[in-house]
Amino acid sequence: MKFRTLGRTGYKISEISLGTWQVGGKWGSGFDDKLADEILNTAVDQGINFIDTADVYEAGMSEAAVGRLIKSRSEKIYVATKCGRQINPHINENYTPQVLRNYVEASLKNIGVECLDLIQLHCPPTAVYYRPEIFEEFEKLKEEGKIAKLGVSVEKVEEALKAIEYDNVDTVQIIFNIFRQRPATLFFKEAKRRNIGVLARVPLASGLLTGKFSKASTFDEGDHRFFNRDGAGFDKGETFAGVDYNLGLETVAKIQAAFPNYPLAQLALKWVLMFDAVSCVIPGASKVEQVISNLETLNHPDLNPTQMDTLKEIYEEHVKASVHHLW
Repeated sequence: MKFRTLGRTGYKISEISLGTWQVGGKWGSGFDDKLADEILNTAVDQGINFIDTADVYEAGMSEAAVGRLIKSRSEKIYVATKCGRQINPHINENYTPQVLRNYVEASLKNIGVECLDLIQLHCPPTAVYYRPEIFEEFEKLKEEGKIAKLGVSVEKVEEALKAIEYDNVDTVQIIFNIFRQRPATLFFKEAKRRNIGVLARVPLASGLLTGKFSKASTFDEGDHRFFNRDGAGFDKGETFAGVDYNLGLETVAKIQAAFPNYPLAQLALKWVLMFDAVSCVIPGASKVEQVISNLETLNHPDLNPTQMDTLKEIYEEHVKASVHHLW
């Protein structure tokens, strides 16, 4: 395993870590505690020491599984969770310091710890980033010893840039992959200048960048890849990175033609890691084999400038016009 420093937190974290949105099984298929435990323990066995979860992942069952993990292991495992997405309706006016404090308290109990290594606002409405009292509440929680570090998970570059203006925001989790390259410009420059930890999420574009899907592929009704392609449930950028499914398939074919000997998922993860502003990438896994496959990325050499240029050109020719201006 290779490690990078998570910005000014000082945490030394595995550069390929684990996101737990679907750790208990495939999206929409229910939560399997045994499977979750197997995936999480395999990750730690392989050297992963940073786990990202959220209170809304399977109604807290993901957090609970992470809690079981850290109680059963002797290794230092950094746990990041998120709060705010339970707010319903999910609007700016319903974000209050007390509501967020209550969510932090609930996560502490659910994970079974006295202090959260990292708590992140979970993709709040844009207006929330312009309310200092929200961020001041987390400073109080830090002073009380209930959280160690604060971060945000964002949908838009605008939100990321606004969030890091607050002195107590140490990390930003942002969608960054071959299909969503905008963060690599202004945001990464500012993140490096301020020593902000960057967590790259949705690196495989909800599986599109594994090359395993086709026009004939189907998804369960409870799977966001079925119901959220147009943003019916939440920001459509969370699903296939906001790229039209058929366009995504066509673009994947062009990437595979340009890199015939490179497994696509590992190419996609390696591409993310080529950016030194990135602290770690957090692909999810719904089975143990996916954890192992993701980590095999580390066995591949770095991409050379010509290869990076090729992927940039494919993005600019086929994808950029439909996504770049939206997020």
